[in-house]
Amino acid sequence: MGGLYLLDYGAGNVRSLVNAVNLLGYEIKWVNQPSDVLIADKLIFPGVGAFGNAMQSLVSKKYVEPLKQYIGSGKPFMGICVGLQLLFEGSEESPGVSGLSVIPGIIRRFNEKDENKSVPHMGWNEVFPMKETIIENQKAADESLSFGIKSDSVYYFLHSYAVPYTEKIREWTLATTQYGTERFVSVVQKDNVFCTQFHPEKSGYAGLRILRAFLEPNKLMRVTGETIYKNPVMLSKDRFTKRIIACLDVRTNDQGDLVVTKGDQYDVRERNIVAENKNGIIKNLEAGQIRNLGKPVELATRYFAEGADEIVFLNITSFRNCPLADLPMLEILRLTSETVFVPLTIGGGIRDITDPDGKFHSALDVAGEYFRSGADKVSIGSDAVYAVEKYLANGKRCTGDTAIERIAEKYGSQAVVISVDPKRVYVSSPSDTQHHCVKISTLGPTGEAYCWYQCTVKGGREGRDIDVHQLVTACEAMGAGEILLNCIDKDGTNSGYELELIRDVKDAIRIPVIASSGAGNEEHFFQVFEETSVEAALAAGIFHRREVPIQSVKNYLSRKGVLIRESD
Repeated sequence: MGGLYLLDYGAGNVRSLVNAVNLLGYEIKWVNQPSDVLIADKLIFPGVGAFGNAMQSLVSKKYVEPLKQYIGSGKPFMGICVGLQLLFEGSEESPGVSGLSVIPGIIRRFNEKDENKSVPHMGWNEVFPMKETIIENQKAADESLSFGIKSDSVYYFLHSYAVPYTEKIREWTLATTQYGTERFVSVVQKDNVFCTQFHPEKSGYAGLRILRAFLEPNKLMRVTGETIYKNPVMLSKDRFTKRIIACLDVRTNDQGDLVVTKGDQYDVRERNIVAENKNGIIKNLEAGQIRNLGKPVELATRYFAEGADEIVFLNITSFRNCPLADLPMLEILRLTSETVFVPLTIGGGIRDITDPDGKFHSALDVAGEYFRSGADKVSIGSDAVYAVEKYLANGKRCTGDTAIERIAEKYGSQAVVISVDPKRVYVSSPSDTQHHCVKISTLGPTGEAYCWYQCTVKGGREGRDIDVHQLVTACEAMGAGEILLNCIDKDGTNSGYELELIRDVKDAIRIPVIASSGAGNEEHFFQVFEETSVEAALAAGIFHRREVPIQSVKNYLSRKGVLIRESD
C-alpha cells in the first residue's frame, strides 16, 4: 500500500515530473483521496500558480490535515515551487489565506523597483548552499551532503513570490539564490522535509540529479552529523543567465503530416518556380510546398541534447476541426515531455473552442489540457490583440473574463506568454500618427526616420489599429508574465534582431521579454544581449537547418562574457 506518491491538487504540468521520476527508474502513484497521503512512504508535492488557489484546493479536497500529519510523521517529503511556499504561514500574493504553517514566515513579492531584474523571476539561476552536514567515516569527496545540489549548476525558476532569507529560518535553509539585489530561500531542508523553489524536473540533468537524491532509499533519513551553517554573501551581480530558446512552428503539410516549418515574413511555402516562355509570359511551373524541416518531437529532443534552455511549439495550423481531446499538439507535448526536461511553451489555438459535436471549451479549459499534457507556459497571439482592443475601449479597465486574466489567475502570470507579431509603419514624424513611435537607425523607403509597430493577427495577415506599446503594457496589466517579441520585417532575413523595438518594449514593461526574428549568426545573439536588457533570444530556421548550432551560440556568448547555462 505504501511507496512513492504524488499529491496533485490540479496544479498544471505534473506530467514532466512523473516522466522524470519514471526515467530515473521509479514508479509513482497518485494521491486520489486524503487517506492516500498517510499511507505513502515518500511524498512529492509539486505546485504552480497562485498561493491562494493552491491552498483553497487543498482545503476543499480535505488534504490539509493529512498533509500536516504526514510531514510530522518523519517520512520523506519533497515540495516543489508552490509546494515549498505553502509550508509557510502565508503569502502577500493571497492576503488573509493561511498556509500550512510548518515553517515560520511570509512569502513576499519580488521588489519591482529593483531595476536589475524583471518580475516574474523566469529562467536559470544558481543556488548557493548555506549548510553542510559532515558525515563521519566517509571519503572527503562525500563529506558535503547537499542532496545533489551543486553551486556551479543552474536551475530553472518560474515565480514572482519568494521567501526572503532571514536568520529566523536559518535551520530550514539549505540554499539561497540571488535575483537582482534580493536573496531568497531556494532550497528548504530540515529533518524529513526537502523542498525546492525551482523546478528540478525542468532543470535538465542537474535537476534530475536532485530528484534522484530524494528518491534514493532513506536518503533524507541518513543525514546525521555536525551541521555547518554559512552566512549569505550578496554578490555585486546575480548569476541569472540569458536563455537561448529554440522555436518550432508546427503545422500539417500538404500530405497531412505534422512537420516543423519556417517562413520568410511568415510565408512557410517554398518559393514558386517561375519561368518565361517564348512569348514573354511568366508561368508558374510548380506550386510551392510547405517547408518540411523535420518532425516536432525528434527536433525538440535534439535541441534538448544540444543545450536549448527552453523549447517553444507554435501551432500555426490550429487544427480547427479537431475535438479538444484529439488535438495533435497534445500528443506532441506528451511525447516530448517524456525525454525533454527543460521548459516547454505551446502557442496557437489558446482560445474558446467548440468541438464538432457542439461541446464548448473555454480558453482556460484549453490551456489546462495543454498544461496536463506537458506544457509549462501557453502563448497567446491574436486573441491577446482582441483582448487589448476591448481593454482600451473599456477605459483601460480589466474585466476578468479574458483568456489572459483567467489563465493567470489560476496558473499564475508566469504561465502566460504573449506572442506579438508587429510590422513597421513608417512616418516622417511622431506627429504624423497617434501611435507610439520609435526612432529607427535605418531610414524608411522614402527617408522616414520613425515608425510605429502595428500589431497583426491571423499569422501576420491582418493589421489592427493598435501598436506594440499599447499591447504589451495592457497585457502586463491584465496579468501576462512574459512577452515573445517577433518582428515580421525581420523574419527570415538573418540580419539581426529589431533592436530599437526590443529596447522600446523593455523600457515600457517589467515582465521578461524574449527577442525573436532576424538571428542569422552568433554575433546577433551577443548583440541583442549586449545592446538591450532582454532576458532571452529565440531562433528557429538557423537551428533547424544546423546553420548555427545552439552550442556554437552558447560557446560564443560565453567567450564574450555573457552568463549562459553550461552543459551539465
